[in-house]
Amino acid sequence: MSAEGGTKAIIAALSANAGIAVAKFAGFAVTGSSSMLSEGVHSLADTANQGLLLLGRKAADREADAEHPFGYGRNRYFYAFVVALLLFSLGALFAIYEGVEKIAEPHELESPLVAVIILVVALALEGYSFTTAMRETAKVRGGRGWWRFITTAKDPDLPVVLLEDSGALLGLVFALAGVGLSVLTGDPVWDGIGTLAIGALLAVIAIVLIVEMKSLLIGEGVDRALYRTIVAELESGAVRTVIHLRTEYLAPDELLVAAKIALHGEPGMAEVAAAIDDAEARLRERVPTARWIYLEPDLLRTELSGSPRKTPEDG
Repeated sequence: MSAEGGTKAIIAALSANAGIAVAKFAGFAVTGSSSMLSEGVHSLADTANQGLLLLGRKAADREADAEHPFGYGRNRYFYAFVVALLLFSLGALFAIYEGVEKIAEPHELESPLVAVIILVVALALEGYSFTTAMRETAKVRGGRGWWRFITTAKDPDLPVVLLEDSGALLGLVFALAGVGLSVLTGDPVWDGIGTLAIGALLAVIAIVLIVEMKSLLIGEGVDRALYRTIVAELESGAVRTVIHLRTEYLAPDELLVAAKIALHGEPGMAEVAAAIDDAEARLRERVPTARWIYLEPDLLRTELSGSPRKTPEDG
């Protein structure tokens, strides 16, 4: 994913959520709707989350040093993980608390038309943010479905924005339903039920993000297709075979490749060095994200060990 595309989606979401949060809190002050309050907190949390994603991008740009020789790229994953935690604690738990309280002690809504107008405007703004994220995602997801893209992407920004915006749109629908049913039935309990639905929705989204961002933070390797590409590129020159291969993303655009390789014949030291340099150059040209490459020449012992190379398909 291009840095420009991800930043564009984040800024669009931040701008929309900041304006929406102000409008929702104003609506809550006028109507007393718990759905409106939980949606305001949700938008406030989303605004803070987009700020954290931008902060993560900036922190990841620091140059490598002696303490962090592979750089600071994992800051992107760390801040995205914090975003997921905030969405759960500040968004989901607050909404669930408000919903339970509203159901236990319902209060009549004041000026519900104001709430409806604000929620409709918020739907339009969230729709703009979601459309921007969808458009930027379409440029990079290839043939993957949307869910597969979210669960396999190595760049955390677009999956986070996509899920947040999806949750925001559905949350607004729940809030509208809660307010509308409260007005139609005269029973304010529906406002609390809408709030509870918003909390449950945010909890599900937050848990998905926590699982995915945790996986990226502790380190993920390449997918099957890229694994095969790396092996094929390494074996296309003086390398006879790749004995075993390990990969790990240190950042969305920084891949670590470590492999033990067997060469053709019995080359001397100079030939071994030349073969390794050639393999590294070819791999970097084919896979630009392979920033760190470590190749170790060795004898092929699969006949003795009976342990063929494992691939991601083997688990």
